[in-house]
Amino acid sequence: MATDASHPSDLDAELTVPLSLQKGSQLTKISEKSEKKVVFRIEPDEGQILYPSRKHGLVPIESIKEIRTGLDAQYYCCTQFGYSQDSMQRWMTIVYVLNSNYKTLHILAPTKDVFDLWETTIRKLYAIRLGLMHNLDNVEIRQTVWERQYWKSADKGGDQSLNLDEIQAMCVRLSVNYPPGELKDLFNAADARKTGSLNFPEFQQFVKLLRRRPELEALYKKLCGDQQMLDFAAFERFMTNTQKSSLTSSELKLVFEKYATSLHTPVPALSSSAPSPAASAPVAPPINTNPVVETPPTTPLPPITATGAPSDMPGPTQAPSDVSAGTAAPTFMSTESFASFLVSEDNAPIRPESNDMTQPMSDYFISTSHNTYLVGNQLMGVSTIEGYIRALLCSCRSVEMDIYDGTHEPMVYHGKTLTSQVSAREICQAIAKYAFVSSPYPVLLSCEIHCGLAQQDALVEMMTKTFGTALVKAPLEAHPKKTVLPSPELLKGRILIKTKNLYVAAELDKAQKTAATALKAESSSESSSESESEVAVVMEELGELKSELKSKWNKMRGIPSSTTGGVDSKAKPKIKPPMSMALASLLVYTVGVKCRGIDKTKQYAPEQIFSLSESKANKFIQEGVGMEDLIRHTQTHVVRIYPKGTRVNSTNYEPLQYWAAGCQLVALNVQTMDLGYRINQAMFMRSGRQGYVLKPLALRDPHFQELRKHTKHFLDVTIISAQQLPRPRDSSGKEIVDKSIIDPYIEVALHIPDWSNSPFLPANKNYDHDPPSGAHGGSATSGRTISFSTRAVKNNGFNPMWQEELCLPFDCIGGMKELIFAEFTVRQENKADHEPLARFIAPLSSLHHGFRHLSLHDSQLCQHLFSTLFVYITIRDVA
Repeated sequence: MATDASHPSDLDAELTVPLSLQKGSQLTKISEKSEKKVVFRIEPDEGQILYPSRKHGLVPIESIKEIRTGLDAQYYCCTQFGYSQDSMQRWMTIVYVLNSNYKTLHILAPTKDVFDLWETTIRKLYAIRLGLMHNLDNVEIRQTVWERQYWKSADKGGDQSLNLDEIQAMCVRLSVNYPPGELKDLFNAADARKTGSLNFPEFQQFVKLLRRRPELEALYKKLCGDQQMLDFAAFERFMTNTQKSSLTSSELKLVFEKYATSLHTPVPALSSSAPSPAASAPVAPPINTNPVVETPPTTPLPPITATGAPSDMPGPTQAPSDVSAGTAAPTFMSTESFASFLVSEDNAPIRPESNDMTQPMSDYFISTSHNTYLVGNQLMGVSTIEGYIRALLCSCRSVEMDIYDGTHEPMVYHGKTLTSQVSAREICQAIAKYAFVSSPYPVLLSCEIHCGLAQQDALVEMMTKTFGTALVKAPLEAHPKKTVLPSPELLKGRILIKTKNLYVAAELDKAQKTAATALKAESSSESSSESESEVAVVMEELGELKSELKSKWNKMRGIPSSTTGGVDSKAKPKIKPPMSMALASLLVYTVGVKCRGIDKTKQYAPEQIFSLSESKANKFIQEGVGMEDLIRHTQTHVVRIYPKGTRVNSTNYEPLQYWAAGCQLVALNVQTMDLGYRINQAMFMRSGRQGYVLKPLALRDPHFQELRKHTKHFLDVTIISAQQLPRPRDSSGKEIVDKSIIDPYIEVALHIPDWSNSPFLPANKNYDHDPPSGAHGGSATSGRTISFSTRAVKNNGFNPMWQEELCLPFDCIGGMKELIFAEFTVRQENKADHEPLARFIAPLSSLHHGFRHLSLHDSQLCQHLFSTLFVYITIRDVA
């Protein structure tokens, strides 16, 4: 970032941007329609790449998903746009998200030196912003980035100072509604030189006054009591009783010392005596302490008192001891350090959970992509390798390929539609490169094969060559068991192919037709005993046919014939191969078969996987016995669910319904960032985006004991305050800044599987209940939603304060709170149908209790750098 005498900085040199890039340099911008020389420049303080354009011309650095150069950009440079290999060393592709859509910016530098300067600078700025998004502990850097961003945008005159009018304009952008007199008082308090304008140090002091947190001061005061300071004893009680921390006393001591200050050390105050609306208004307005229940709660949410802290908050028991000469000064947390702790990773609202990866693959939910090759809708979308790169970088562990005969080699596209085509070879190369970038655990390629034998063989050859030793071609020596699937740990770094084995499918179809014909014929017989006898004969023949199929299957997998039960396959007539033997040999642990039913009379080998459309799956789920049969089947077998074909706009169902049935591969259109996408991303954030999450114990218990338990609860949430909510943006990604100030309110929703015919819905309905619904008039494809909204805070998007208690009822089966998702949405009053300002979503089981700052995201789940929601959370059981 820029530095000069009037704009001091203590930031590392990594933050600096060469002046030539700030002024701009000419690069070639390349698109499918044209290529032209354009002056690009970097605005470091605003965190943007700018260039002249009639549409966008802006790339927010925090919205960047990936920067591709060198071999990573070869597909675009050489294949898509036909540039020479030499051009690759000067080529950069930037993938970013804007207005809920993925965008790609392709630029070519005139020289290698210019390219190196641009690449190094953009990667540095991107790394800084990414670090700020993923780590709340960088307080100093975060504060400096914020100050510079708003200093630069406010200094319209470019004279390195801000007058009162410029400060007022900045406050409008920040959604701060200060009465003119009070804003002027703040300005004068910061104007130490009494010049009528603020230089950068004075601006920093003004910002400190502006960002004062009276609700944190009140909480700190409540915890300290008469001591006037927060010692370790008070901190430990707070963490144990209020935050429900599981850390030991010694572990809490380490956390405390990380933020503590010596009694002899001067401590800057978080508050200020300067007048402000926050200081003159009541610190904590009264809230509704009556929960939406007909009987008083057993463990009520601590009401926020006039001091802003729960009235039953444990206070200190003794005053600090005197510090005598020769003794070590006691340590304590100042108001400012306590505030730093509350927004830090040490007090994060959620944390990645440990994930046992040693269980059979059927015991895991697996992040799954549908129609991975598409980046648009299912009728006219563009097929590209980009979809695979995005899915894999989002930790999808199962991607889909629909493969057809091409002119020279297999191609991938959506059959019987107007979607474009992409080479299967290029897709395999992209998968090989990106498969294990975000997660080391196995990737499953779900293939629909529509090509002939010759190109099936070509497909196998290219996969074998491209994936090398990562491709699973035979059973693992380390997994001798044939009755269960291997674990993700055993398959780490491996790629598996799943498609229908047409050998097995043809034989099973023949067997089923034979059995069906016999049963139909005998059902009309007058003698029931004869009918039963004939059916027995047919079932015996069917058993023999199954033995024959098993023998053939074992032979293809290289299993010695001695294990096949002595069946002589040569004595049976041979069937013309319906598929390439080379392709069939790749089907080891993931063999596609047709669903023949899921009751106890139907048997499948552990490696056999069938797929169900959401409509078919809903029929099983809506039938009580069918639901149990599906759960029982998924305890030992993998099942894939996919969206029905009527979702032509690539919308998503809500996956929690199918997770609740134990289904592992719940496929979503990851290019569509709707509620289903957000729930899916939140689920796999639990394990640090590894793409595999161990299913709840209730779904793995063969005795179904946990699934018989039905409990009722309340999610009690106090929405306390928000910090610097984002402004609405236009289609180009620019903030919509006018004279109006936003009127925000918070909507809290619970997305719950529809797993009970009698959900917990108290009669006193202060909440909203949305029952399950279906897409296009079909069966229900969503869970239930319970929601509750606060009132709107007028004219304040910078530091609005609600202090409202919301009580949301929910029921739970088998203790599976990881399948219930809590979503916090920031909306504008009278604009409920507009795009929300920000969101936060997490599984209920991952949401920690107590006082937490929720990091807010946009609709693409990109984190807003400076926006948080301060809440108090607890879960209450209902007897």
